[in-house]
Amino acid sequence: MPSPIQGRTSPRDTTYSRRQIEGLIADGRKIVIVEGSVLKVDAWLPYHPGGDKAIKHMVGRDATDEVNALHSADARKFMKKFEIGRIEGRWSNFVPPIQGGKFRPYTEEVQQEEFESAESSSSSTAPSSPVFDTLDQDWNQLRKRRHSDDTSVSSLSSDSLQQSSPPKPSFLDVRTQQEIRLDSARYPPLDPLYQDSIVAKYRDLNERLKAEGLFECNYYAYAVECTRYVLLFTLFLIFLHYSCFLPSAVCLGLFWHQVAFTVHDAGHMGITHKFQIDTGIGMFCASYLGGLSVGWWKRNHNVHHIVTNSAEHDPDIQHMPFFAISHRFLSSLSSTYYDKVMSYDAFAKFMIRFQNYLYYPILCFGRFNLYAQSWIFLIQGQGPRKGPAWWHRWAEIGGQIFFWTWFGYGVLYQSIPTAKDRIIFLLVSHIITMPLHLQITLSHFAMSTADLGVHESFPQKMLRTTMDVACPAWLDFVHGGLQFQAIHHLYPRIPRHNLRNAQKLVMEFCQEVKIPYALYGFVDGNKEVIGRLGDIARQATILEECRKVVAERGVFADEH
Repeated sequence: MPSPIQGRTSPRDTTYSRRQIEGLIADGRKIVIVEGSVLKVDAWLPYHPGGDKAIKHMVGRDATDEVNALHSADARKFMKKFEIGRIEGRWSNFVPPIQGGKFRPYTEEVQQEEFESAESSSSSTAPSSPVFDTLDQDWNQLRKRRHSDDTSVSSLSSDSLQQSSPPKPSFLDVRTQQEIRLDSARYPPLDPLYQDSIVAKYRDLNERLKAEGLFECNYYAYAVECTRYVLLFTLFLIFLHYSCFLPSAVCLGLFWHQVAFTVHDAGHMGITHKFQIDTGIGMFCASYLGGLSVGWWKRNHNVHHIVTNSAEHDPDIQHMPFFAISHRFLSSLSSTYYDKVMSYDAFAKFMIRFQNYLYYPILCFGRFNLYAQSWIFLIQGQGPRKGPAWWHRWAEIGGQIFFWTWFGYGVLYQSIPTAKDRIIFLLVSHIITMPLHLQITLSHFAMSTADLGVHESFPQKMLRTTMDVACPAWLDFVHGGLQFQAIHHLYPRIPRHNLRNAQKLVMEFCQEVKIPYALYGFVDGNKEVIGRLGDIARQATILEECRKVVAERGVFADEH
């Protein structure tokens, strides 16, 4: 076998072993496997329009399905520039450094040993490599192994962020094990053969969906959407002109609610399938008409699609101190997305205990949070400053100026005479968008947050962590395609007007591979979410009572 460490050869002629790739990652390289190709994407991190975090979660993993789901054919072709070699056979995933994976350097001595015993090395790599441990392994041994001081080299991970955090109460660890066992019993086994069969059928379904034209945009449907947008915006202006401020605010809020669906479509390149054109559409709708950043959304949303419902990694479920959909948030969990500890402090303890009652009121103010996240993203320059997306930040800053000029100055200040009416208009127009935030959280808050490890296939993970909401076809415009989140997570680039047609095929796929397809009515889905929030609230209450008893008796929690 040619040695990629010692000399340069053609990528197609160079084969990397799993041990060699581990060594490259230990040296800080960002190695991703796509369709058998070994990609070294370090140079692309500052340029990636979807942000660096999404790539980091794929380091050391076979990212074929994630890449194909989220990228156009042109983007996938472009990735070939970063190919440095190939692998042989089936790839066994590592735990990425950002998720706490540890990697051993690949020295000359190791290279010689690998050469002398190639067959035995492939079977002996697993115990000391950061491969997901089996679910039957003792949980305490898993924690010790992740924090051991052996010869492995650790990249920056969430573990390093947690070193200063207080020890987790033992019963939370027990709950974590219970959830993993429950999901393991409910979903297909994680053995390679079965997961490979799921992936093969998932890819076959992808080809069938393409053959039926479901990846092609229905531009007539968008003509109808644009007519609705124009009607709502016109009504907003007419009511505002005649000083009918309340109906004007309602129409503006409905306009924002509806146009957000187009931003979502454009962010996934689901309209023209052209990166710059769809991004331009998304920026116009999000920034110039709505005061939000599609660049922030992409950075956030791409990570969400890759590590869906992961308590440590998915920003779409990291809403501390207001919401906790997993008991793990009760232990001041570290976020690899925000690079900080989500403190379970006194304010969080109060809010979480009543979160099932505060759920709907807090969602009413969700748009204000989107403003804040957009400003942070643009001010700090978190997006790419080079490459094809270099100009997006400046275009969105221009959009912010434009939006707050026409809305902040033109509407709120110039067109509405009194402070009271301005406040009412501001609140009503933003509260009207609450169903959008409800729809987003509805699809994930009640679903599993258990981590089954890196050997779970992409389609199984998406279906395990996402639910669809049943509604009649005539109400699709209200939900904007977000009621088909499970289908959307499997195939993010399918235009939303085609998702209903894809549902039957996805349901057949789920039945064939024996993965439960979560489908709830709107009311039942809300009940599930409120039930999950209430369950975590009760756990928070019990935890506080236990801590009080422990404090009164003078016993430390870690002695239990």
